[in-house]
Order: sequence, then structure tokens, then C-alpha cells
Amino acid sequence: MSLKWTDTLDIAIELAEQHDDVDPQYIRFTDLHAWVCALEDFDDDPNRSNEKILEAIQMAWIDEAD
Repeated sequence: MSLKWTDTLDIAIELAEQHDDVDPQYIRFTDLHAWVCALEDFDDDPNRSNEKILEAIQMAWIDEAD
């Protein structure tokens, strides 16, 4: 499965599994962007992200962490 920036929930699940020691509420968007791009299944242009997309991923990750 390849992940795109629009797959916010799937990305959040992957991040929650790989970074289970991180509180997503306090993550910097620069770190979040780097971690998403480093996901094995991520296959999208790193330059296509924006603050809205990163915020959606962060919110989905917070929901997953609860």
C-alpha cells in the first residue's frame, strides 16, 4: 500500500505505531513532515504537504493515541 498526503488516518496509524513514545500533541510540524516522508510506504511528493495537511495528520494521531 502506498501512502499519499491525503491518507491522513493511515499515516497517523503508522506514526503511532512507530513513535509510540511521542505525544503527538507536542510534535513540531518540521519533525512530523520528516517522519511522514520517512515512512516505508509513503510515496508522494514531499513538497505537496502544507500546514493544513500536517495538522490533519496530527489530529488523527492524537485521536489514535487516546
